[in-house]
Amino acid sequence: MKNKTLWLFIGCCAVPLVGAYAALKLDWLPKGTTNQGEFVAGEKHLSALKQENGKLWTIVLNSPSGCLSDCDAQKATLPALYTALGKLQKDVDIAVLGQSDDTLPFAEYEEDSTLQPAHLYLVDHKGLVVLKYPYANDPEENRLIQKGLLKDLKKLLSYARSS
Repeated sequence: MKNKTLWLFIGCCAVPLVGAYAALKLDWLPKGTTNQGEFVAGEKHLSALKQENGKLWTIVLNSPSGCLSDCDAQKATLPALYTALGKLQKDVDIAVLGQSDDTLPFAEYEEDSTLQPAHLYLVDHKGLVVLKYPYANDPEENRLIQKGLLKDLKKLLSYARSS
């Protein structure tokens, strides 16, 4: 009887440990991220984008001088992206690093060679680049990427309001 209880105790301890080890080794666990964009490796600060006007986030398009068709296509989508923000426009700014069109009503800053051309970046109010959204040549795929950006932005803004 005593021996049976000991084996039952060992089994109750060992089964969860073996199961957890197998789940880790066989990659059964979900990835755990809900963001649509890619986190930017390292700390990248854009000091020119520090917000003092109450805006919490800035959507940044990197448009250096060598980027032509991709950057122009991405610039053409910026007004629609800003409109899609809806009531969140009061908390979000849009900026272009590098060449901008005079027709765009967005702030223009000096280009940054460390950021990839035609990509969109999400920058917090202190100038920290947080998430990157790549440019896709296919307009439908690019629209889905921007939709993911809006989804991430809504999560970040609701988190900022709750804290």
